[in-house]
Amino acid sequence: MPSLQNDFRELLLRHEAPADKADALWHEVFAAHGASGRHYHGFQHLEDLYAKLAEVRDNLQDPDAVLLAIAYHDFVYRVSRKDNEERSAMVMRDRMLATRALPEPLVERAASHIRATQHHEATSDPDTDLFTDADLSILGSSPERYKLYAQQVRREFRIYPDLLYKPGRRKVLAFFLAMPYIFKTTHFRERYEEQARTNLNAELSGKW
Repeated sequence: MPSLQNDFRELLLRHEAPADKADALWHEVFAAHGASGRHYHGFQHLEDLYAKLAEVRDNLQDPDAVLLAIAYHDFVYRVSRKDNEERSAMVMRDRMLATRALPEPLVERAASHIRATQHHEATSDPDTDLFTDADLSILGSSPERYKLYAQQVRREFRIYPDLLYKPGRRKVLAFFLAMPYIFKTTHFRERYEEQARTNLNAELSGKW
């Protein structure tokens, strides 16, 4: 059965990376996402992202680069930092290039996908747009799931009191609502745009 773990390992083996190295890299990814304090940005998020992108796999120009981006895009996640995306991209590059197995253009394209999650803006790369849309698909989930997501994110930012957290959170919500479209691609826009705006407005207005 396809899975993120199996696909990750298969990708490395296909490029003739040693099996023990592939396994070690996977365990590092898994451990990073199981770190304490990760209430939303954990391994379940990776699996959800993998499932969402499996729906559009046939539309991806380079599924391998997207797979690496899924695995590593939140590898570094510190709520007190603003460079998590760049640091995550660098970890991925360092690990993959050190294998001396994966082509550098593949690794660099994956890095660009990861960096794009900092702003979630439209790009010239259709794979990047599908990847970042999938990353945002939680915004268009059911009201119950969205509320849980918002609570999980708040727990991740628990080091900040409401006096600091709430204005910042409102700024993020307003940023997305001000976009002409939250989702760049037709696939994700048709499925999640309307509900995402409903959820964001509900949180912003404090209805729950």
